[in-house]
Amino acid sequence: MTEICYPKSAALLSVEQAQQHIRQAIKPIEQHESIGLTEALDRILQQSIHTPIDIPPQRNAAMDGYAFASDALIKNQATMLQVIGTSWAGKPFTGSAQPNQCIRIFTGAVVPDFADSVIAQEQITRQADQITLPENTKPFKNIRAAGSDVKQHERLIKAPKKLKASDLGLLAAAGIDKVQVTRRLKIGFFSTGDELTAIGQALQPGQIYDSNRYLLDSLLKQANHLVTDLGVIKDDSQLIEHTISSAAGKFDVLISTGGASVGDADFIKQTLEKCGQVNFWKLAIKPGKPLAFGKIDDCLFFGLPGNPVAVLVTFEKFVKPALQQLSGLYPTQALQLLARCETPLRKSPGRQEYQRGILRQISPGEFSVQAAGQQDSHQLKVTSLANCFIVLNSECKGVEAGEMVIVEPLDTSL
Repeated sequence: MTEICYPKSAALLSVEQAQQHIRQAIKPIEQHESIGLTEALDRILQQSIHTPIDIPPQRNAAMDGYAFASDALIKNQATMLQVIGTSWAGKPFTGSAQPNQCIRIFTGAVVPDFADSVIAQEQITRQADQITLPENTKPFKNIRAAGSDVKQHERLIKAPKKLKASDLGLLAAAGIDKVQVTRRLKIGFFSTGDELTAIGQALQPGQIYDSNRYLLDSLLKQANHLVTDLGVIKDDSQLIEHTISSAAGKFDVLISTGGASVGDADFIKQTLEKCGQVNFWKLAIKPGKPLAFGKIDDCLFFGLPGNPVAVLVTFEKFVKPALQQLSGLYPTQALQLLARCETPLRKSPGRQEYQRGILRQISPGEFSVQAAGQQDSHQLKVTSLANCFIVLNSECKGVEAGEMVIVEPLDTSL
């Protein structure tokens, strides 16, 4: 096996160094497909889109009221106008008007060529077909110009971009019904370990239920992913080798949990030495010190630790940005906020820690956080209670109650 050429050192690799090595090894996929707007939410736009029309396509009223020509206004006096028709949304007024005439108009309705102003219906008084505009009525108000949102041929959306609901609304407003998006990533994942038992089966002595596959399956559920659960692979080097070698040609990404260390039963390392180009790192991160990353032919491989909280942390810090980059996006940084820590936090220097916390918004722009509980990497209940990571850098020796800390929200609804 020829390993990927990353620096080898006894020192632990920092989070940033590992992320940089991963970024340098990834080439975004180029294949794309054309899909309809109803299928496009959260897909990755591959080609920038320009509008074929003005948006809006004609001048229209910004509110319900009356459209008139400003030449009719009498300075410092109330102005009386005759109502001669109505412009409805979808049913424009097609007649002409004299300077002392106006039309009733509704929000979104086309403003006829003779009018350059719209007055809100609450500002006038009306008797039969006569309206009175108040003294000092301001002209040239409440009309949206054609192209006031986007002008014809202007770029609507720049690729690459993960399409959100407002993007699809914008595309529909331009009359665009299909988009070119990056094809879905094909992702396979599996767990390793003789101790793992499927849900629904009775636990035998020394066994635990496999939570990692359910955790990964949830983390990977996205519109631009095609995800396959490859099950639990026992600690058997031949089984692991067969799984990896047969799966590598079917997927863009393979993810394993467990067996990424160097114990006697950790067969991932020796298997990958036969199958691919993979580096094994010890990272300055807690939880999640052991990590494997590399390629098996054209398939990216991530070997994550076995403890479930370490799976969550290493997925968020390394796998998630890699999947974004592979899809053609620029990897994003997690949102970080400053919060006042309500509880003391224990930590030894040497590794960057992602402790699980409960974040609260005290007032707009002001946050507090407390530890969600004990911080062992097997404790999923604490992770279930948490809504953020408390990020403590490698030099940190602990935090006293009342100190400010950096947090990364896992949920933006506080």
